[in-house]
Amino acid sequence: MSFFPEGNAIIYCEGSFGTPNGKTAHGLVRRTRRYHVLSILDSKYTGSDAGQILDDKPNGILIYSNLQAALDASLKTGSPATYFVMGLAPDGGRLSPEHRKAVIDAIEAGLHVDSGLHDFLSENTDFITLAKKNGVRIRDVRKTPPRDGLHFFSGKIDQVTSLKVAVLGTDSAVGKRTTAWLLADAFQAAGYSAELIGTGQTAWMQGVRYCIILDSLINDFVSGEIEHAVWTAWNEVHPDVIIIEGQGSLMNPAYPGGFEILAAGRPDAVVLQHAPRRKEYDGFPGYPIHPLDVQIRAIELLSGKPVVAITVNHENLSKNDIPEVCDAIRKQTGLPAVDILLGGTEELAAVLLPHLKR
Repeated sequence: MSFFPEGNAIIYCEGSFGTPNGKTAHGLVRRTRRYHVLSILDSKYTGSDAGQILDDKPNGILIYSNLQAALDASLKTGSPATYFVMGLAPDGGRLSPEHRKAVIDAIEAGLHVDSGLHDFLSENTDFITLAKKNGVRIRDVRKTPPRDGLHFFSGKIDQVTSLKVAVLGTDSAVGKRTTAWLLADAFQAAGYSAELIGTGQTAWMQGVRYCIILDSLINDFVSGEIEHAVWTAWNEVHPDVIIIEGQGSLMNPAYPGGFEILAAGRPDAVVLQHAPRRKEYDGFPGYPIHPLDVQIRAIELLSGKPVVAITVNHENLSKNDIPEVCDAIRKQTGLPAVDILLGGTEELAAVLLPHLKR
């Protein structure tokens, strides 16, 4: 029995929609089972359609300049808002004074608040008091699980017989989760069962069935939690394919999140998400992104498994440039290179199907 959606959500993304810091809002605009997304808050794009801004495809999710306007609009449609979701993913996940005011306004408006920040709203005395007064709940998605509920790596990953595909990236906020979802869709459309292992707060907000929040786990248990999530998905539903959402990148100075996924998730194949126009790691001027061929070699050396395709993030690329860029990557790496947001998943699925049959 599914309890989704939990309610009608307004997504807060002031000043960040359409940027890497808005990636949680972007994910929720594209898909979520947990909420019925009503609108986005970002005064920069007031009156615009969120789907049009993101993917050049209108989806009816409008962007408002302030909470009251979004609340009024929800009442007019007969679907009053019940949730206020922090759609921001700023470096370090901290709560700014502006964000704090937005949270207060939401609680006073009678909205439940879900946050994926590292600053835990549910531990703030002012927020706690205000939430109790207004009869609403605050959930901190990134809150560290109790240690007695965490798992240490045991080796049970070797029992898993599903094809395991990791979607890693050459940088953070590069589109790994979106590619992982679309890849799961592609396998399902081809008649195979597929489960996504979410590894971040946005996947949880999207309602993924199996999820850990990798960057808030205690280090000793990161590998064990990855292993346990993959094993649990296999043990409970025995999917043909398990797709593991990557975090950060192997060599990002602040988010080197791929090591544990390779070591503990033990994927059979890796899809590498890449933004060709990025020259420096996200949020770190002066730190050049390691060349694509170096990142491929590093992944294959660590995992002993192949990178089978490059999926292209088309940020700062015109539509006319994308085929030429993909062709250059193919020549450089000898691997298929596809922009699946624009070109679909057929080519990528075709690359992976032989691995499934083996």
